[in-house]
Amino acid sequence: MSLKVKDNQLRASSFKRKGLGPHRGRLNIQSGIEDGDIYDGAWCAQYRDKKQWLEVDARQLTRFTGVILQGRNSIWSWDVVHTYKVQFSNDSLVWKPCMNGTEEAVFEGNQDAETPVLALFNTSAVARYIRINPQTWYQNGTDGDICLRAEVLGCTLPDPNNIYAWQTQPAESRDKLDFRHHNYKEMKKLMKSVNEACPDITRIYSIGKSYTGLKLYVMEISDNPGKHELGEPEFRYVAGMHGNEVLGRELLLNLMQYICQEYKRGDQRIVHLVKETRIHLLPSMNPDGYEMAFKKGSELSGWALGRYSYEGIDMNHNFADLNSVMWTAIELETDRSKLINHYFPIPEQYTSEEAFVASETRAVINWMQDIPFVLSANLHGGELVVTYPYDMTRDWAPREHTPTSDESFFRWLSTAYASTNQVMSNPDRRPCHNKDFLRYNNIINGADWHNVPGSMNDFSYLHTNCFEVTVELSCDKFPHASELPMEWENNRESLLIYMEQVHRGIKGVVRDKDTEAGIADAIIKVDDIDHHIRSVADGDYWRLLNPGEYRVTASAEGYYPSSRTCQVMYDHYPTICDFRLTKMPKQRLKEILAKGGKIPKDLQLRLRQLRLRKLRVTTKAMNQRRAAAAAKRAKRV
Repeated sequence: MSLKVKDNQLRASSFKRKGLGPHRGRLNIQSGIEDGDIYDGAWCAQYRDKKQWLEVDARQLTRFTGVILQGRNSIWSWDVVHTYKVQFSNDSLVWKPCMNGTEEAVFEGNQDAETPVLALFNTSAVARYIRINPQTWYQNGTDGDICLRAEVLGCTLPDPNNIYAWQTQPAESRDKLDFRHHNYKEMKKLMKSVNEACPDITRIYSIGKSYTGLKLYVMEISDNPGKHELGEPEFRYVAGMHGNEVLGRELLLNLMQYICQEYKRGDQRIVHLVKETRIHLLPSMNPDGYEMAFKKGSELSGWALGRYSYEGIDMNHNFADLNSVMWTAIELETDRSKLINHYFPIPEQYTSEEAFVASETRAVINWMQDIPFVLSANLHGGELVVTYPYDMTRDWAPREHTPTSDESFFRWLSTAYASTNQVMSNPDRRPCHNKDFLRYNNIINGADWHNVPGSMNDFSYLHTNCFEVTVELSCDKFPHASELPMEWENNRESLLIYMEQVHRGIKGVVRDKDTEAGIADAIIKVDDIDHHIRSVADGDYWRLLNPGEYRVTASAEGYYPSSRTCQVMYDHYPTICDFRLTKMPKQRLKEILAKGGKIPKDLQLRLRQLRLRKLRVTTKAMNQRRAAAAAKRAKRV
């Protein structure tokens, strides 16, 4: 599914309909939900005989070494090819069979629709064209169709007549990075080498362990590693939630190498990013799943092997469902002032040891609660699109546009990544599987694609201050190692641009007006946006916003609220909006008495004024009641 082979390089003897044409005969291609649509899950021949074939034109001489076969991906049909032959040609007219000694070779195909089956040729064959010719297939009475998905293995040969061969070769990356797939030990080794190369700006730490005991390592990049600096936003990238979606893992390993190299080189963009941001990179949230997929390799891991945790949990559905908590409260509560719109608590049953929650999920939740993240992205694979919250539909519909109160900013974030990604932004690219995201400018509300209850994006938005999107990085979940340099080129600018968005909006510190101490847990409310955020331990806060003018209010328990107008510009740095809150007299009195101190004269005077005001209000109310009662008696008389 790397799409290196274009649709017009695939031909077939026949096909049932357009949605089952030869262009759909790609390994791991996924079908649409509806049977009979234009996005079906295989090439299917129109006829049921041994004369059917699927042909690949490599467009130049290629040394073919083998074939990988899958059955049809469909929720409605079961179609697999059990055995097949292979032929080669240089002109597509004269064909030579693949031989096994003196006999024509017959290769074993599939017994199920999803497991990729590899067949290696006894001897490699040099040709331009290759055909897969099914011999037996699942008959299903008389209804069985000849359907398959395939990938051919081989390497192109240099053309002796092309003196400009270097112009036709795929471009390599100019960055000197370690472009290969790294298993757990190799990942640890690479992270350690980056830390040793840049000890002043990097730190490696673990947030917990997988089910089998593999540590979830994070690379921190900052000018002061290990420390939250006042006013400096915290950013995170998470990859490998699904262990078989491996590109994100390699991109984050590349990214940490790249930042280290460019920082040392004095690249001002990188230097500024490191000095102004605390960056956290988690390359493998599901190391157990990755190891399973890695052992099978790029072509044979299939579509699902390694996706789940060792216990069989899909971590993208494993976070607490706070959406339902919020929507239920909205339906039941008649007094809207009592509703909360942020920092939703985790339901008690979810936190119990008996709850079916992966150890990796618990580790990430603890990490979210420990560090005041502002912005994040969750890197996946198998499509080319950026999705934003909510991921869950309100009424459990299969799909429905379900926006947050920050819809416009989430669209901005998603566009920032998608528009700078070289593949996503290519108007001529073909859809990966069964949805054309080019029609949506390569961004979509998650719930408008498909319903995902318990997603990390929704949890992050509703339980913490952090905004998070999902980036689907490539059509292929496990691209070949040779494709990693180009994938880095496709995503390098997007990865950097997205990190820089953490500096968009407003930030500041909420302080006590008298002591200048930072106030933790102060609520930051923006008028007309029904989602608040809170200040962190030192009183600093960050509120992501699009350019515009906003009325912002800071409030905290025991303080009078304070409001001001904040203007967000188009600059690549936030607008500073600090707040100084005045303690309520009762709060001051409570703190002084707790310390055994003497009540100052100004506070004594203020308390006396408050008591007198309360007395006047009470007296006025009593007089009004007495007057009303007297009038009532007079009326009766």
